[in-house]
Amino acid sequence: MFRDLREFLEELERNGQLRHVNEELSPELEIPEAIRQVAYRKGPALLFERVKGHEGWRIAANLFGTMERIRLALGTRRLEDLGERLTGLITSPLPTSLMDRLRALGEAIGLGKYMPRKVGRAPVKEVVEEPDLTALPAFKSWPKDAGRYITYGLLITRTSQGIYNIGVYRVQVVGSKEAIVHAQIHKRAAELFNSSRGCTDAAIAIGGDPALMLSGMMPTPYPLDEYLFAGIVRGEGVEVVEGESVDLLVPANAEIVIEGCVDTSDLRKEGPFGDHYGVYDPGGLYPTFKAKASLRRKDPIYYGTVVGRPPLEDAYMGKAVERIFLPLIRMLVPEIVDLELPEYGLYQGVAIASIRKRYPGHAKKVMMSLWGLGHMMSLTKVLIIVDEDVNVHDINEVIYAVAQRVDPQRDVVVIQGAHVDVLDTGSPVPGYGSKLGIDATRKLPEEYGGRQWPEEVRPDEEVSKRVLEALRRAGIVQP
Repeated sequence: MFRDLREFLEELERNGQLRHVNEELSPELEIPEAIRQVAYRKGPALLFERVKGHEGWRIAANLFGTMERIRLALGTRRLEDLGERLTGLITSPLPTSLMDRLRALGEAIGLGKYMPRKVGRAPVKEVVEEPDLTALPAFKSWPKDAGRYITYGLLITRTSQGIYNIGVYRVQVVGSKEAIVHAQIHKRAAELFNSSRGCTDAAIAIGGDPALMLSGMMPTPYPLDEYLFAGIVRGEGVEVVEGESVDLLVPANAEIVIEGCVDTSDLRKEGPFGDHYGVYDPGGLYPTFKAKASLRRKDPIYYGTVVGRPPLEDAYMGKAVERIFLPLIRMLVPEIVDLELPEYGLYQGVAIASIRKRYPGHAKKVMMSLWGLGHMMSLTKVLIIVDEDVNVHDINEVIYAVAQRVDPQRDVVVIQGAHVDVLDTGSPVPGYGSKLGIDATRKLPEEYGGRQWPEEVRPDEEVSKRVLEALRRAGIVQP
């Protein structure tokens, strides 16, 4: 497993998946446009060696712009293995005998390897200084953005119960020591801010080991500590160090950490910002981050991402979420066979699930279950349910199921007055709109006016084999 961002970049270099950009470019519009141009072409990860106006800084980008690079970052060829690791810990049976208790103790000790590991010395503390957020090469991604934004900082907070929250929020820089945190209402940190008074200790970490960076954007099941979740994802605990000015543990191997607090009594206008819906989000009133100290490496590497019309880097991150969380979703809704979050479905706006259908109304039951599962599914606006023999990753198979098996009056569910993504451009009020469910499964007699579903056409197997062999001998079909 990679210890930090630099080890990951070295591995990408060895694999021919990293390109260096030596021409001096600005983080205002130029570097973001370069990232988009490469990402839309499914190109390599990038390391900008010369950043205009920010001497001594480098910028890494498009690190997670393919599934191959995400699997490399997480140290696995099969992302579902990570989800199965998590569900295995959750579903361990309760001990009922002395031997069971001894075995459980050993497993608890095993769980300890995923806990954060506190260290005394840390690379991120090579330079400790007064904060200056304007010195960061933060991006202005689109011409009409309100300013420069930290687009992939890990916002670290802790509840009064000691549970760490780590999430990715866009952060608008408004001064040397102040920024505005776009803490959407459905995120865990927003709940903390809403329940706290004064200025809540917080830190913004940029860079670090890639597994921690990726776990920060995942919908961690509450109340699981997110340092622990990151340790489960990476297979071993995250190295952390005591903060300098805040009562928080911060990633020891990050490139930069800005310490401070989030003042929920100081709400400011954030935005507009060109977001992943491909339009400018006008923003709104959000709390202010007030910086107290800056920790960084001597030669820091900034990491930034860009969003806009898909597919950009976040589309692949969404696919990683789909694969990693599928085992957990199956544990909670066992009739689910597979899940697809299409890259053009805006990360989670559209989802397709296949199920083992057993009884009338089963598809609608699954819709309700999925819409109740944490913020990943609560933000899913359109949900399509198909039978288990439909490949959810083949959009044409899904369209065929919709065309063949859906009666709009019977099979379409519209839920009014529902929570939706605050960024959703289609909803009449930010964060409040409706949901659409489509039951594209074959109908049972109770759902089909008492009739049996029509028999589907299939060729005679023996005839099919003979004809296929004849076509192969004629050179028309390849063996």
